[in-house]
Amino acid sequence: MSSVKKFQVTFDCAEPTRLARFWCEVLGYTASPPNGFAAWDDFDRSDAPGKEPQYFACTDPTGEGSRLLFQLVPEGKVVKNRLHLCVRAGTGLVGEERLATLKAERDRLVALGAVCVRVMEADGEYESCIVMQDIEGNEFCLD
Repeated sequence: MSSVKKFQVTFDCAEPTRLARFWCEVLGYTASPPNGFAAWDDFDRSDAPGKEPQYFACTDPTGEGSRLLFQLVPEGKVVKNRLHLCVRAGTGLVGEERLATLKAERDRLVALGAVCVRVMEADGEYESCIVMQDIEGNEFCLD
């Protein structure tokens, strides 16, 4: 039996295109329209003309990261995520250098519409990380 090496992360959301474009900016990903379509707008027009976009996907241009799919759902987010992404902005860094790097990334993401929930500074046992929310309130960490 083989083990799976690739997976897709799917976000339920209110605005698939807007949220996907946010995450493209966060991760340096690119839009990934369905096969046979040059852009998601082309797919949306063919799938349901005049209807709100139902899906949007983006991928890591290097091919290393997981594909992200954003799908429209009728209900809003009401509780804390049971799963969250950790954006590895400070890998290999420690102490003040790590915290400064995380804060710089936090500031970049806040300018994109993210919200800083709290800064968790190193305490001797754990290194610093920053808890954030994306533009639809989904939690993620900068670590």
